[in-house]
Amino acid sequence: MNTPSTAATDIRFAHLADAPAVQACVHAAFEPYLVRIGKPPAPMLLDFPALIDAHRVWVAERGTELVGVLVQYETDEGFYIDTVAVGPGHRGTGVGRALLQFAEAEAARRGFRSIYLCTNSRMTENQVLYPKIGYLEYDRRAQAGFDRVFYRKPIA
Repeated sequence: MNTPSTAATDIRFAHLADAPAVQACVHAAFEPYLVRIGKPPAPMLLDFPALIDAHRVWVAERGTELVGVLVQYETDEGFYIDTVAVGPGHRGTGVGRALLQFAEAEAARRGFRSIYLCTNSRMTENQVLYPKIGYLEYDRRAQAGFDRVFYRKPIA
């Protein structure tokens, strides 16, 4: 069981040198879903060096340890949170919440009035979590070979 950490979570742009640690964090975070989905979840298939080079990846650190990853960017539909990943040893310690709050602030800074994300339909935990933190389901559709549930949250 994880205990809440009082350590500050610092969030910064990822650098190309972070790519191996970013990939390792995302793979560790999404590995439990391999069997449930029957194939690697979409975040495990991302090209992290390319995303980092495009300034779409942020990392959460506690001290010198990379503890979380955020992939976010603008799309035709709005400001999109592509991936939120928290290292297994840091689940339940506020890292995911810090990354989501950072994403919301970044979307607002860029002039967006809402933010959206999706989750795999088989990641049922997320379908409980997102409505609890203000996200409203607005669509379900197959996309890129995955059954996805889409959520949007208004931001100030």
